[in-house]
Amino acid sequence: MIFIVVKFPVKPEYADSWMRHVEAFTTATRAEPGNLWFQWSRSVEDPNEYVVVEAFQDDAAGAHVDSDHFRAAMETMRPLLRHTPEIVSTTIEGASGWSEMGELKVG
Repeated sequence: MIFIVVKFPVKPEYADSWMRHVEAFTTATRAEPGNLWFQWSRSVEDPNEYVVVEAFQDDAAGAHVDSDHFRAAMETMRPLLRHTPEIVSTTIEGASGWSEMGELKVG
C-alpha cells in the first residue's frame, strides 16, 4: 500500500472555501481504481492548513499522478497556497488498509 500525507498551507482568504476548490479533485480521486481512501482534515493548530491522508494499492499511485484531474488540481491549488506543500509518501509492505490500535482497544 502506498500511504501519503500532504499538508497544504492555504492563503487565509481561501481557507474557508478550500474544500469547494478541491471538490472535483477529491471526487475524481476517490473514484480511481486502486484508491483506498482520500480524506481531508483541517488543522486544529492552524486554520489555514489542510491535510489530506490518502492511500493507494501499490500499482495505482502512478495512474493518480498521471491523471488529468491531478494535473488540473495542481493548477487550481497553486495560486491558493502560501508556499509549497509538505509531503510524506511511503510504501507499507503487506498493508491494505487501516488496522485497529491495540493500545486503545474499546469493547
